[in-house]
Amino acid sequence: MTGAPAQPRLQPRRRGLSRRQRRRLSRGVQYAVFAAVVIVFAVTADWGRLRNQFAQGSIARQMFPDVITLALKNTVLYTLSGFVFGLVLGMAVALMRLSSVGPYRWLAGVYIEIFRGLPALLIFIFVGVAVPLAFPGTEIVGGTYGKVALALGLVSAAYMAETIRAGIQAVPTGQLEAARSLGFSQARAMVSIVVPQAFRIILPPLTNELVLLFKDSSLVLFLGVTLEERELSKYGRDLASTTANSTPILVAGLCYLLVTIPLSFVVRRMETRTGEAIR
Repeated sequence: MTGAPAQPRLQPRRRGLSRRQRRRLSRGVQYAVFAAVVIVFAVTADWGRLRNQFAQGSIARQMFPDVITLALKNTVLYTLSGFVFGLVLGMAVALMRLSSVGPYRWLAGVYIEIFRGLPALLIFIFVGVAVPLAFPGTEIVGGTYGKVALALGLVSAAYMAETIRAGIQAVPTGQLEAARSLGFSQARAMVSIVVPQAFRIILPPLTNELVLLFKDSSLVLFLGVTLEERELSKYGRDLASTTANSTPILVAGLCYLLVTIPLSFVVRRMETRTGEAIR
């Protein structure tokens, strides 16, 4: 009597690293590489020369309070003026982009493509040089502040227009239809119902645009400014040339961070709240 055929013995299957283990290993390698780079930089850098060139306390103390009361104040004013003008123009361009009238859509599209494609530096040169040549004897209202508002506004409006357009299109169409059924005109429904809801959606990216404009305000030096109209970058460069030291540039950079870091934190908080509201 023959017994049953022997079953082949199954070899234990070798299991590789799980997904979580691979993720931990990858993260550990990244941390190790980052730590190695930091250590190499800390060991090889000449901290004495860096301190002498960028961290002279006596020079930094000489910058106060003018770096705050003059340079930072002008930077904030330039940024706000450009942001307000860009927001108004961007709103108009966005509505033209959504218009049922073909020429309006075409003009808005051409404007957006041109001013999104050109570097901001060229826009500043155009406002400072081409406008006076094209209209001799004509002064832009507000002097330097008006020129900066025009230049920054032209640059930012192209980006804001697309952001506002996307926000308006993100509002459910039922909102507009409900307003029309209640007797609202198309324009009144847009202004009273759709646009306020759109701005709740696009507030984080608009605030991010404000951060970008704050940095782009450094291009005002190409317009030619007086001593009292200098912003942070121009102020820091002038003092760096006078003192033959880069400490003023470092202090000016820290003043930029004094504004941009809190604004970036506000943007992240608003994005989180907007995401929670949508969910």
